[in-house]
Amino acid sequence: MPVSATLQDCLREKSSRYEVVYHPYSHTSMETAAAAHIPGERLAKTVLLEDDQGYVAVVLPTSHAIRFSDLWIKTGRHLVLAKEIELRQLFKDCEMGALPPICMAYGMKTFLEEQLAQQPEVYFEAGDHEALIHMTQDEFLALMETAERAHFSHKMLGMWVS
Repeated sequence: MPVSATLQDCLREKSSRYEVVYHPYSHTSMETAAAAHIPGERLAKTVLLEDDQGYVAVVLPTSHAIRFSDLWIKTGRHLVLAKEIELRQLFKDCEMGALPPICMAYGMKTFLEEQLAQQPEVYFEAGDHEALIHMTQDEFLALMETAERAHFSHKMLGMWVS
């Protein structure tokens, strides 16, 4: 199951041009970037947040960390990291920790970090821990057109850039 069924449907619906990039199994987004020889700025990571109103997804570069204060101001919500056990129910066609950024297709409000939107090409999880989708900036932005773009992260110090 390299590409989740939901992601396949989205890619087909948008007539997206992309390639699947295979890499050795990895546990974290930084391990994935290293294994696939991809700069952290170009590898999207999807993080699920929650509050009493429900779930929200944020998509940002692997080399960045969420600045929660900016997100709280932007959303007017006090979002925290979602519990992994709950995510298994929401993303049944994906392995844990390998969520594609198209959370809108799962009925979830999604925010896209501007820093990632500016990259000339983007890679992201396909639904498992051994395959990535690679596409141009234009293709990625078309795929993510219903996500709200915002600035809510900062670059982590000491991150590998390439």
